[in-house]
Amino acid sequence: MEKLWNSNYLKVCLANFMSNFSFMVLAPLLPLYLSDTFGADKHTIGVVLSGYTVVALLVRPFSGYITDSYPRKRVLVLSYGLFSLFFALYLGLSTLPATLGLMAFAFVRTLHGGPMGLATTATTTAAIDVLPASRRAEGIGYFGISNNLGTAIAPFVGLYAYDLTGSYMVLFGLAFVASLTGFVANSTVHIPAREVVPNKEAVSLDRFFLIAAWRQSLMLACFSFSYGVISTYLAIYGKEELGITTGTGGFFLLLSIGLMSSRLVGARSLRQGRVVENASVGMCISLIGFLLFAAFHSPLGYYGCALLVGLGNGHMFPATQTMFINLASNNQRGTASSSLLTSWDVGIGLGVVFGGIVAEHLGYGPAFWMAWVVNLLGVLFYFGFARRHYTTHKLR
Repeated sequence: MEKLWNSNYLKVCLANFMSNFSFMVLAPLLPLYLSDTFGADKHTIGVVLSGYTVVALLVRPFSGYITDSYPRKRVLVLSYGLFSLFFALYLGLSTLPATLGLMAFAFVRTLHGGPMGLATTATTTAAIDVLPASRRAEGIGYFGISNNLGTAIAPFVGLYAYDLTGSYMVLFGLAFVASLTGFVANSTVHIPAREVVPNKEAVSLDRFFLIAAWRQSLMLACFSFSYGVISTYLAIYGKEELGITTGTGGFFLLLSIGLMSSRLVGARSLRQGRVVENASVGMCISLIGFLLFAAFHSPLGYYGCALLVGLGNGHMFPATQTMFINLASNNQRGTASSSLLTSWDVGIGLGVVFGGIVAEHLGYGPAFWMAWVVNLLGVLFYFGFARRHYTTHKLR
């Protein structure tokens, strides 16, 4: 059996962990930083922080095209280097006057979404490139654990560092060092040489989005829509409705435990080629989790949802990613990766928007039921159309 844990794969996993860590170590405290340092109000904070996500989403489709059309190592190093550099820029912004500083931060933060969108696509594609073909599906499952670890550990580290020092500069320094470590790891990765494929035609949609996987894309967007609704109102719902005043730490801890444990178990079945089975099991488990959250307004529904959605997503997401890859030709791996991430981002964004509208006018309950219904539609679409399409049209 071919070796899975080769040095290049380990380096890419480390770089992926560091990119997630550097982002999430800042995320919980950026609203407080903007308020304390620049006197920004809640509306301004929302506008400033949303620019990052919007630009990342706009870059996603082009990131696959760039990754497939140019030498991948060069794209990987340049995009990750820019991603790391922006964290260094944050360090000097707090010395500016309030109004100018806030405008400068908004500008830098918004532009930062560009290299992030490209770097995550390039890193994911690099992981696919350095994995042995016979263990690619299994390796994708383990690769996702680096996401989960970075996302789970970083907020606790950031909050602890701030409580210890009271300094936002320490947080920016941590983010910069972490991202720089990832840059060094990616810089030493050896990616197998491949033929760079020129543009097929002047305008070709499948260079920007994997048309062959639109069914899987819709199914994934339905899942992330539901997650977007719940994650956005998790903290305020827990505090106002359930009396959970300790924040969302327990929820995300259980979510991470579910994600990592199911990825470890699911990786073995992916190695056996059980891609469809993994996706099916994961979607059904998640559906039950979202139902718990909507139906039981209690700590049982709150924390039970976290564990079940984590378990479900840990099975579903790597299997779905494998579907995207197996539906793409070898010269479309970047497009497959960017299409997967775009689908997730679009679902999250729509969930935030429509969840906010429903919650404001009808309350949390109807918003959470809407999330479950959309997830149910995605599950039904998967079993009715996407699953059969994949088994019929997969290339490998």
